Amino acid sequence: METHDVTVFKPYPFRIGQKINIEDGPRKGDWEVVAVTDRKIKLHCPFSHREFEWDRFCYMVDERTGVQWPGKE
Repeated sequence: METHDVTVFKPYPFRIGQKINIEDGPRKGDWEVVAVTDRKIKLHCPFSHREFEWDRFCYMVDERTGVQWPGKE
């Protein structure tokens, strides 16, 4: 089977109390994780003290070379 370069994404395992910095995009900036469910994450802004709840989002985790694609189910 042919191999390809594949970028792997998966949900980041956020933890309550975690301090994070999002480098780019509409959520750019410093945040504290205040709640996490299977589907949602609630972040607290340390400057405005506002809180926002969003659908969980993913991050690029790894780039791999020579991977079978598509993978097995």
